[in-house]
Amino acid sequence: QVQLAESGEGSVQAGGSLRLSCASSDRTFRNYAMGWFRQAPGKEREFVAGISWSGGSTYYADSVKGRFTISRDNAKKTVYLQMKSLNLEDTAAYYCAGDLFGTGMEDAPYAYWGQGTQVTVSS
Repeated sequence: QVQLAESGEGSVQAGGSLRLSCASSDRTFRNYAMGWFRQAPGKEREFVAGISWSGGSTYYADSVKGRFTISRDNAKKTVYLQMKSLNLEDTAAYYCAGDLFGTGMEDAPYAYWGQGTQVTVSS
């Protein structure tokens, strides 16, 4: 079973930047499409960004396009979410998820999830 661990939790002011990481212990990490999701208090979990297992395709929610960048380093078995121009609406718990040989798209059947890491944006 793939284990995923997010890191990069932090509090930033609006307009600031933060980078989240999601590390895997699985040697087959390169075979997994990876996604980032987030959930704010009182709201449903929503898709943020995804990257195919090959890394050749990336997908973003409209709300983060142009501000967030997803990338992966298969040698380090890690996927990243670089977040810029953060605003108050980006405050949420962020989760990474994996889908074997998946597309990285929003509706992919992500079967493996991390425990989440908190991002708080203040004015």
